[in-house]
Amino acid sequence: MKNKYAKNKVKENGKLTRFIFFLVIVVFDILVLFPILNVIAVSFSSYASYSENPTMIFPKQITLQTYKTVFATAKIWTGYQTTIIITVAGTIIGVVLTVITAYSLSKPYLKGRKIIMPLILFTMFFNGGMIPNYFLIKWLNLYDTRTALILPGCLTAYNVILMKNFFESLPQSLMEAAKIDGASEPKVLFKIVIPLSKPIVSVITLFLAVGYWNNYFNGILYIKTQAKWPLQLVLREIITAADSLKQSTGGNLAEAGTAVPAIMLQYASIVVTMVPILCVYPFIQKYFEKGIMMGAVK
Repeated sequence: MKNKYAKNKVKENGKLTRFIFFLVIVVFDILVLFPILNVIAVSFSSYASYSENPTMIFPKQITLQTYKTVFATAKIWTGYQTTIIITVAGTIIGVVLTVITAYSLSKPYLKGRKIIMPLILFTMFFNGGMIPNYFLIKWLNLYDTRTALILPGCLTAYNVILMKNFFESLPQSLMEAAKIDGASEPKVLFKIVIPLSKPIVSVITLFLAVGYWNNYFNGILYIKTQAKWPLQLVLREIITAADSLKQSTGGNLAEAGTAVPAIMLQYASIVVTMVPILCVYPFIQKYFEKGIMMGAVK
């Protein structure tokens, strides 16, 4: 009787723990989703509705005039073009370099492996700094080119270590069997390792794509031609212009005399910048958790 009572009590405690955990997760999700819903709602609402309730999560007096004004700005389209180019090119180059580097380092018989790994780890904590990187780009004749936005971020120590750990967790017997059958290292990599590594490749692809899409600091350092500005730099200029206009009108943006107040352009610009990269995640969601867990287990 006592054992049955103890089991029921443990079961009830387990249900209570799960309920509390679920409640915490729901509250956390609401806190995360609120800023996103607020930005989307405001971008579709009129300025009068925004003035009445800046924290809305459902649009009121729906209008598309803000988006029409944003997409009528030439810089948005050139920014999209530059960002798409550097994101696609940088992600492809980054994935290829990361796979090759991690696969090589995952082999215990690689000569100099014990020296190379500490050097890679060193770059996670120390780097040359902003000024040396700037002079390096100038010396390579990459200043004011889109290549300067691609090369600096295509290979990172964190991604290499994550993928290397994943490769080391794969069954070595498969690779040894392939080599016995006469397969070369490149064939083992492309025919066996990569097909088994879809989770970690998807994770690295997402990391690289998000990093390139959101990066604007390299644009500030290396790009002087506005036609080559990435989308995030264009967004930064719009936000800066919105803040300047707000200060010049004493906070009353309606006095600016424009059809669409600058603050509304700010919200719409954030949405048109945010939505494309969000559309990538659902396609690799099923691989994400598996890849990040197996790659980080060591």
